[in-house]
Amino acid sequence: MKISILKNELNESIQHVSKAISSRTTIPILTGIKMEVSYQGVTLTASDTDISIQSFIPAENDSTQIVKVEQPGSVVLPAKFFVEIIKKLPSTEIHMEVKEGFQTFIASGATEIQMVGLDPEEFPVLPNIEGNETISLPGDLLKEMIKQTAFSISSQETTPILTGILWNLSDGELKFTATDRHRLATRAARLEGTEDIHFGNVVIAGKTLNELSKIIPDQNMLVDIVVADNQVLFKLDRVLFYTRILDGIYPDTSRIIPSVYKTELTLDTKKLSESIDRAYLLSREEKTNIVRLQTLEHGGIEISSSSSELGKVREELEVVDFKGEELKISFNSKYMLDVLKVVDSEQLTIAFTGMMSPIILKPLDASKALYVILPYRTTN
Repeated sequence: MKISILKNELNESIQHVSKAISSRTTIPILTGIKMEVSYQGVTLTASDTDISIQSFIPAENDSTQIVKVEQPGSVVLPAKFFVEIIKKLPSTEIHMEVKEGFQTFIASGATEIQMVGLDPEEFPVLPNIEGNETISLPGDLLKEMIKQTAFSISSQETTPILTGILWNLSDGELKFTATDRHRLATRAARLEGTEDIHFGNVVIAGKTLNELSKIIPDQNMLVDIVVADNQVLFKLDRVLFYTRILDGIYPDTSRIIPSVYKTELTLDTKKLSESIDRAYLLSREEKTNIVRLQTLEHGGIEISSSSSELGKVREELEVVDFKGEELKISFNSKYMLDVLKVVDSEQLTIAFTGMMSPIILKPLDASKALYVILPYRTTN
């Protein structure tokens, strides 16, 4: 193998695929990045068995030569060193040559590097999941749906299924659900042309989807998604992102969402967020994060918290609308702030069915998002 390649193109591809490298792997070949060179361009692949990422660099793009191929070939290079060294090379062009025994020579400007490569034949083959039904959605929508649900996944590996986000597609509506048993986030979106495609109980690790989100470019582009029996493939321009579907059955969360409420408050999202943030500063000192919300006779609400060492904070907040019974409720302020950070709507509705019933938050926009937080039982 012998090539010359533009540094920025190689570095960008390496940054993409390196997200699939795990420091915990016990399989030596998976600590490396596989590099395959043909006259069409360069393909980089990395995998940790749970996710695999492949990135393609074309030999030419818009009449600009990116890769000059003198001899095709392939090699697996140690990711830890390869990722860092390419980033720090001095010249805009990099020359690479693989010789006998996979000894790899890299030259850029006055810098020369020799790396010990591995046999690419030992690298695992990527799953073949072509031919299944494909759905497409805008990249910015996918990033938004991940952001608005991923914070609610469980961090406890004892229940692996809850470390993921549940995907359901039915009647042209894609719905994400995430819960850690203390809170829940759902976000739905209509997808045109998917009315005949249905799937359920597709659970993808939240960490994996956060890594995918970093790769999706900011400019508006469609992401093609292929769902198979135990794998999902995301296709982005020059990147293929494979991930394993988590084993197990996701719990039925629909029963915890009430359809009728005793109290409904409509509030300014920013003002509510700032008020709870101030109360959180005190509540976190108690290591409980407990903040209280109480409706007032004149129609507003009171937000308060206390610390045995520091004191108390309370403030009144106007409401846009108030329906139903008066209420006093306690909740985890950090959970509430996590929701308010991802709500883009200027106003939201908080609904309750009672002191110890789930707190429901619904942004007043077209996002079809809904959040649930379980309240705390307190003595006062």
